Order: sequence, then C-alpha cells, then structure tokens
Amino acid sequence: MAERCAWCGTDPIYVAYHDTEWGVPERDPRALWEKLVLDGFQAGLSWITILKKRENFRAAFEGFHPETVARWGEADVARLLADSGIVRSRAKIEATIGNARAYLEIAEREGFDHFLWRYVDGAPIQNRFRTMADVPASTALSERISKDLKKARFRFCGPTITYAFMQAVGLVNDHIITCPAHDRVARLG
Repeated sequence: MAERCAWCGTDPIYVAYHDTEWGVPERDPRALWEKLVLDGFQAGLSWITILKKRENFRAAFEGFHPETVARWGEADVARLLADSGIVRSRAKIEATIGNARAYLEIAEREGFDHFLWRYVDGAPIQNRFRTMADVPASTALSERISKDLKKARFRFCGPTITYAFMQAVGLVNDHIITCPAHDRVARLG
C-alpha cells in the first residue's frame, strides 16, 4: 500500500502542499526566490507555521517581487515588524531585503534559475529513500550551494535551510519511495 511522506501529517494544508508542490521542479526565478525567502523565515520554526502564513507573507512582501523588495528601507522594515500576519523578525526581514539585492545581481549575471539548476545539471536528483529517517538534513551539495549563496551575500541560507529549499523546489526528489508523489514528481524532472 502506498504511504505518503510522514512529515506532512494529516493537516489538510500540509497534505495539499505535500501532494501538489513539494518536490515539484520549480524553474520560475521569482518563485524560487520566494521559496528561499520563506525557508529562511522558517529557521527555528515549523514549516506549517510559515505555510499557514504564506498568503500574509505574499501580501506583506508585495508578491515577492525582488525588484520591489530590493528598494525597501527602514520604513518598510518598521511596517513589516508591525504586521502580525507574518513572522516579525528584524534579522529575517532585513535579510530578505538584502537577499533581494543579491538576487538581482545573480539575475543580471546569469539568471537565478540557471544559478540554482546548474548545480544539478538542469535535472532533479532522484533519491530513493525508504523511510523519513533515511532523508538527510543537509548534504555536501547543500553545503556547497549554501556557501555560494553566502558568497553572493545571501543570508539565512545555511546548509539545512538550503537542503529544505532544494527539496521544496525539486532540485532533489526526497519523497520516500512508497509515497505516491515519488514517481509522479520523478516524471516531472
């Protein structure tokens, strides 16, 4: 019998995210940046917390358009710190503004999507883990991408956050092999 990845539990929002988004190869640069930002906000929190606030984040960050966010200053930081619909962390908010600027530099140079997808030669890594216990929290590749993101002046992108991001955007397929989504996502690669 097929068994869904256990991490999503039974919460309908989490199950829908698992079944329709997690692990699906994302190639839109803006969407990739949004997911990296949200994974950074998740640091120290559970993903379900961020997922339930995602629409609030999208409204507060004006659709996660890096060109807009990169121009923000202290007044915008203050506005976001007063927004109870998001995670109100000055460090994470300021990092997001800086990360928008870093994104734009990469986008101009080579494209953010190309920057990320080149680490896997354009095709998702197809893992075949049998249990959630087999799935690593980080890998040598997530450490390398994290280091390169930091070199590009990104923040809140350590190896563990980067690996969670890689899983979310389909750079790796970490659905366990008994999960109905594993083969479906593998075919999308």
